[in-house]
Amino acid sequence: MEFITDPVAWWIDPFVSNVFMQRALYAGLLAVLTTSVVGTWVVLRGMSFLGDALAHGVLPGIALAFIIGVDTTIGALVAAIAMVWGVNMIRSYSPLPEDTSIGVLFVGFLALAVVIMSSSSGAYTGDLNRFLFGSVTGVDAGDIRRQSVAAVISLGGVAVFYRAFLVMTFDHAQAQVLGLRPRLAHAVLLVLLAITIVASFETVGNLLVFAFLIAPPATAVLLVRRVPRIMATAATVGAVSTVIGLLVSYHHRTAAGASMALATVVVFLAVLTAKSMMAAARSRRGRSLAAATAA
Repeated sequence: MEFITDPVAWWIDPFVSNVFMQRALYAGLLAVLTTSVVGTWVVLRGMSFLGDALAHGVLPGIALAFIIGVDTTIGALVAAIAMVWGVNMIRSYSPLPEDTSIGVLFVGFLALAVVIMSSSSGAYTGDLNRFLFGSVTGVDAGDIRRQSVAAVISLGGVAVFYRAFLVMTFDHAQAQVLGLRPRLAHAVLLVLLAITIVASFETVGNLLVFAFLIAPPATAVLLVRRVPRIMATAATVGAVSTVIGLLVSYHHRTAAGASMALATVVVFLAVLTAKSMMAAARSRRGRSLAAATAA
């Protein structure tokens, strides 16, 4: 119970006395900002499966980049864009539903990653834990700069296409009538999603970035209704989860990325439980009032 009995030592000292914790906090908050802004549209448009597929789809690019000695961020970005292009191509030329094309590419990219990693060349990919689960406590100034650039691109893209995203989310036909070019807007959203995932995999890992992308915006949807407020609330929830996850990791020697991701899910479940209990209490009060009035 040190976080209550000695709050300064538990909550503040780790960030004051450790440079690696400071960098982890900066990187985590930047990842939260990026994933919350883009993740809001992913949640509102029901694109969670695509987000999950993209998070896994960067693996072959990372493995290939590692083998040939190229920056893994470049490999991840190329793989993510290739998957986005593939989804759009199958969606355009196939009568199959979009989730089917996503599922096919998901399996294909994941299988390709396993083939590469299991080959003789892939044996030199070293410790893949950083790729899969992130290494937020090992980020450097370059990682933070890349995360900052991704945050600026994501915020700028959402700001420019905000009206198109908003109308397209609730009425695709209306977006077409208004000349908002929903197909272009959808493609831009996919690119922003790819950039978000690639920029965040160094921080929380490509398997855990999905939690940051979905859980904070889903929590925000339970609390507020207007899209700008959903984004702001999601960023707040993500920031709180980041701080708690980092501190739990620091004090209890757990994996930092997984602790942060787990915190976002715990917050979501806590808010959902509280909302359900409040709704049940209101329902009971309503029934009681109706019974009293009838009597």
